[in-house]
Amino acid sequence: MATVLVDAENVRRSLWPNISRTELEQRALEWGREHGHDVMVMWEGAETADDRIAWEVRQLRPPLWVVTSDRELRERVADRVERIIGGGSFARELR
Repeated sequence: MATVLVDAENVRRSLWPNISRTELEQRALEWGREHGHDVMVMWEGAETADDRIAWEVRQLRPPLWVVTSDRELRERVADRVERIIGGGSFARELR
């Protein structure tokens, strides 16, 4: 079982029409249950979702996956995660 950290806005806006916040949360959690993964959907807040994801990657134990199409975030976490999934690919899988 992997912990999957989802860059929520990146995924939500990767398809048109955009996935609603509620739909993304529900579908991502359902996907996690179906595939045996612990999913954490990360939204912007007091800090950016990118910063939260990078921090979580340093704190959590492997295996870790990150879902994002953000190149900078991919570079920040690449050496600490097992897998990086593109935001659009993940969004299409959820739909």
